[in-house]
Amino acid sequence: YGLLARYESTLVIAEHNNESVFPITCNTLSAAKKIGGDVTVLVAGTKCDAVAQSVSKANGVSKVLVADSDAFKGFLPEALTPLIVAAQNEHKFTHILTGATAFGKALLPRVAAKLDVSPISDIIGIKAPDTFIRTIYAGNAIQTLKCKDKVKIVSVRGTAFEAVPLEGGSTKCEPASAGDFKSQLIEFLRQELSKSDRPELTSAKVIVSGGRGMKSGENFHLLYTLADKLNAAVGASRAAVDAGFVPNDLQVGQTGKIVAPNLYIAVGISGAIQHLAGMKDSKTIVAINKDPDAPIFQVADYGLVADLFKSL
Repeated sequence: YGLLARYESTLVIAEHNNESVFPITCNTLSAAKKIGGDVTVLVAGTKCDAVAQSVSKANGVSKVLVADSDAFKGFLPEALTPLIVAAQNEHKFTHILTGATAFGKALLPRVAAKLDVSPISDIIGIKAPDTFIRTIYAGNAIQTLKCKDKVKIVSVRGTAFEAVPLEGGSTKCEPASAGDFKSQLIEFLRQELSKSDRPELTSAKVIVSGGRGMKSGENFHLLYTLADKLNAAVGASRAAVDAGFVPNDLQVGQTGKIVAPNLYIAVGISGAIQHLAGMKDSKTIVAINKDPDAPIFQVADYGLVADLFKSL
């Protein structure tokens, strides 16, 4: 493994908002360092110099490629894909990594298709530069996968890798491959972000989640009150989202967001396998449910069998 690692070169695609880098990129850098060899970070955006400077301070980064253009407004995968392919043709990376987020899931399959390789999604471990660990069947089984492609296209589950701090290093920034990357197929118009004083779900240290047992969207105010006292984010099960209690950006689970906070409080959540897949890596799990046989109690560190409306 050590000998192989010397010949590896990894491109990490930074996820950011043109002002600051998202935490998932720091987790992805950690995975890249485990592969070994040189680590290059690609920062593509509009007026994103602050992000490039921030990433350049991460320990273990060999180079930062910067692509600053209006073509990358909205971070559309249709514009980013040809940029990444051009960078790959120029630098011949052995690995291309990004986080297993909505951004990464939209981007990496396109890159893989253009390079005619199979993408490897949502890895939770690295055994060797060509061997990866990922979960299958909603987290019920662990798959060890060996990739024979010349370039490995990999998305990384952020909760499985410790974040690399953006300090301790100092590397140079240089322009990425030049070209006209503006897509003729799609145009970015605008983005409307919901504003909240609470922490963002995937990076919160404490999360309070509600399920079908909350009975209505109005009852979620109980969770909002508790969350504000704990400086926590609010999440929900798919059942609560499908019932229209809360918007789907709060959904935690296999088809929602994967989280691993220090404390996860599940209120009125039965614990379907798909929900557990999204939160079972939490450090401490507290469950409140009136059904003593609810599956959530099998993964909970602390369980309270009680009516949530009386106990909250």
